[in-house]
Amino acid sequence: MDTLSEAQLNRPRLDDDGRALLFTEARTASSFAPTPVSDAELAEIWDLAKWPPTASNTQPLRVLYVRTEEGKNRLIPHLAEGNRPKSRSAPVIAVLALDTAFHEYVPEILPHNPGLKDTYEANEPLRLTNGSFSAALQVGYFILAARSIGLVAGPMGGFDKAAVDAEFFPDGRFKSMVVVNLGHPGETPWRDRLPRLSPETTVQWA
Repeated sequence: MDTLSEAQLNRPRLDDDGRALLFTEARTASSFAPTPVSDAELAEIWDLAKWPPTASNTQPLRVLYVRTEEGKNRLIPHLAEGNRPKSRSAPVIAVLALDTAFHEYVPEILPHNPGLKDTYEANEPLRLTNGSFSAALQVGYFILAARSIGLVAGPMGGFDKAAVDAEFFPDGRFKSMVVVNLGHPGETPWRDRLPRLSPETTVQWA
């Protein structure tokens, strides 16, 4: 068994600026500046988002970056009407989807338990339940990764998932979950921050 290094044993704390960037001062953007988002930035988001945990390391989330005019014209009509203007203004729209056949990669990414692939192959309800759970975790990681490189994100669930899947994933393997606008904040990009529930409401101790 590997011995933990001193750096691994003594974990550093993210400073106030880092926590503000990811959490306390981060906002969901509703308008975006025309500043481009580069291929390198989009690759960096996933290079960060791929590391946090998923069940049995299965990593079932898949990402489609839509940023061409042609791609937006295919996607935006399937969004809720109120979401279309902000998505039109975003340099990039990410469609985050569950790969329903994620188990095919189990021997590669879980080499000490390759038999999990057969378990999931034989039990589709279990596969989809566990895959949806892990993909939802990865959606959160993706948003934090985008914030960490200085972008703002606008996640949305208001869209016709079946229509988006038919348009972009016609073989039926990928199932869209969330659409996330990405870019830099434009004019009046957000409303006043809404209140959060108190610890008395949300936290218990035992």
